[in-house]
Amino acid sequence: MSEPNPVGRATRQRAAVMELLAGTTEFRSAQDLHATLRERGAAVGLTTVYRTLQALADAGEIDVMRPPGGEHLYRRCSQGHHHHLVCRGCGRTTEVAGPAVESWADRVAAEHGYRQVSHTFEIFGTCPECAS
Repeated sequence: MSEPNPVGRATRQRAAVMELLAGTTEFRSAQDLHATLRERGAAVGLTTVYRTLQALADAGEIDVMRPPGGEHLYRRCSQGHHHHLVCRGCGRTTEVAGPAVESWADRVAAEHGYRQVSHTFEIFGTCPECAS
């Protein structure tokens, strides 16, 4: 028996979204991904792109970044929980492990009686190239 598909019914449109994400190294918006798919001749609706991205995020297959005042951005990232350093200038993103953040989040949650805690954490700044 095969494993269930995390994004629902397999369609060529969803496959096109997942293929594009697999070849993308930077965070991109749903609208940007949709535009790229259209440029490549894929007949994929924007709603399908949003639904596929949400299903992939819910399944833990992709990372979602929520920059201040901006739309959600998506990228297929390495396995395992991690955080991001994000350049405000060029958008460059660096994955970082954050054991201190993990300990702090667990401690704060426990102090307030919370269980089954999850979190997201991005650090925004200016990368060395943009700073020079």
